Amino acid sequence: MLLMAALLLAACSADPKTGPVEIKWDRDGCTHCGMALSDRHFAAQARGGPKRQVWKFDDIGCLVEFLKKQAWRDDPSTELWVMDYRAEKWIDARKAHYIGGKTSPMAYGYAALESEAPDSIDFAEVSKRVLAKDNRQGFKP
Repeated sequence: MLLMAALLLAACSADPKTGPVEIKWDRDGCTHCGMALSDRHFAAQARGGPKRQVWKFDDIGCLVEFLKKQAWRDDPSTELWVMDYRAEKWIDARKAHYIGGKTSPMAYGYAALESEAPDSIDFAEVSKRVLAKDNRQGFKP
């Protein structure tokens, strides 16, 4: 009986196998730069690789920089999530629209939106801009 209760508790507390996981704000650290995730407007997550592991990021730029080193980044089963800047809900990073000029945690300056906005760009373009040059203001993870 005790064993069954322990197994049930473990099953209920385990991370889901798909989608974003809960962030422990001000406690979880960014996989890329190590900074605490504290600003809900800019958080991001990736789920992928052989073990379908989840990685958490404080800025879309950190997610993009991390992904460039991962062999599994273009695998169709890889999930990428960003926080909608306005609604503070998780959205698919590949379907999101990005606006610049924002003060983000690592100064990449992009925020994600579920709906298209004037001058917004797509995930491919925001990735290209992040990787093309270091557009941050003095931060080096």
